[in-house]
Amino acid sequence: MAEVPTGAAAPATPAAPALAIEDLVASYDEVVALHGVSIAAGKGTVTAVLGANGAGKSTLLRAISGLIRVRSGSVLLDGADVTRRRPEDMARAGVAHVSEGQSVITELTVEENLRVGTLCRMSRAARRAALAQAYERFPVLADRRRKPAATLSGGERQMLVIARALLAGPRVLLLDEPSLGLAPKIIGQVMALVAELRDSTGLTILLVEQNARAALGIADQGIVLNLGKVVAAADAAALAADASLLNHYLGL
Repeated sequence: MAEVPTGAAAPATPAAPALAIEDLVASYDEVVALHGVSIAAGKGTVTAVLGANGAGKSTLLRAISGLIRVRSGSVLLDGADVTRRRPEDMARAGVAHVSEGQSVITELTVEENLRVGTLCRMSRAARRAALAQAYERFPVLADRRRKPAATLSGGERQMLVIARALLAGPRVLLLDEPSLGLAPKIIGQVMALVAELRDSTGLTILLVEQNARAALGIADQGIVLNLGKVVAAADAAALAADASLLNHYLGL
């Protein structure tokens, strides 16, 4: 084995991925939904998770965030094992999960919805600062802060749930179908927002999407799931260029 010359710096140890999923097996009761799924997502990257209905995309996010049972395998956050932690503990550890369906609390105002996201902040000053930052990033929400969330458009609701998740100060953001039900123009705005969050905050983002082309257009890497198994994993541009794969698994 070669020796390190005297006075020379030792080779740097590669940093652990911000989020690593290793051989994850997860189930709903006795029905196994994920079969040995592995992903490594670096800090400040977007990983697109693609697949048809029933492929296991949403299940993967639920398993990471502690919402369903993990039978075996590991979830690592910056190298620390957080497998099987409760959802509230995962949130405190820095994992924010935005579920499918623009899940705003329609009976509350925009600001009341946002304040729900500040509850984990320790001080009133920190909560005020986080809220001000949210309004700076999402000016449309600032304009509507006193309006009932029920009056928002689909795109505005999606911005609200993402803004609410960011108020907890996460390191990892799990986004489940943020383009669902939105007009093409609004989908473009949501995808641009995801890319901006990565670039400006260093967030690590797992983006579950059926709109594969939109997701791969802003992602760094992607995986394709089929029946709970990873059938392809590559650089996003390479996946986008593989017409036969997209056609076979996604019908594009």
